[in-house]
Amino acid sequence: MLEPEEPNFEEEPAPEESGNNRTFIFAMGGMALLVLLTLACIAGYVFLVAPRMNEQRASVEATTRANNATIEAGLTGTAVVMAYTPTSLPTATPTETLVPSPTPVVVQETNTPDATATIAVALTDAAKAQFTIIPTSTALAPTGIADDIGLPGLAVMAIAFVIVILLARRMRAAPTAR
Repeated sequence: MLEPEEPNFEEEPAPEESGNNRTFIFAMGGMALLVLLTLACIAGYVFLVAPRMNEQRASVEATTRANNATIEAGLTGTAVVMAYTPTSLPTATPTETLVPSPTPVVVQETNTPDATATIAVALTDAAKAQFTIIPTSTALAPTGIADDIGLPGLAVMAIAFVIVILLARRMRAAPTAR
């Protein structure tokens, strides 16, 4: 008679699995190393680069505020001079008649400035203010990748990425020899 065979529940691992485990461990170690390097780069940026950029940004803002204050003071001064400048200067009309007198005339000197000289100085300052060049910015800041590389460079990079994607798909679909 036939004797039934007893099932063997103990399975021995296939020899190929140990090699696959080693490859998996190396891949996971590489990914973990990549994550750690990424975290180190982020920490370096936060602690080293970002404070310097904030300091530079603050100094640029302070310089800009100082320049704007100077420009504003110049414009305000020009507006004040223009507002208080008379349209026509007063002219002196002779009112004295020459009469011979036996006694000499005593003229007292005063320390008050001449009104004509004050007006002349104000007009000179106004003329100088009109010819003063006030710096203004009309250009955009050169930021972004398109300013560094340009549109043709972006098109070349896009084509290169499409080629990389197609090659990766083809390599994945290709049969491998064992």
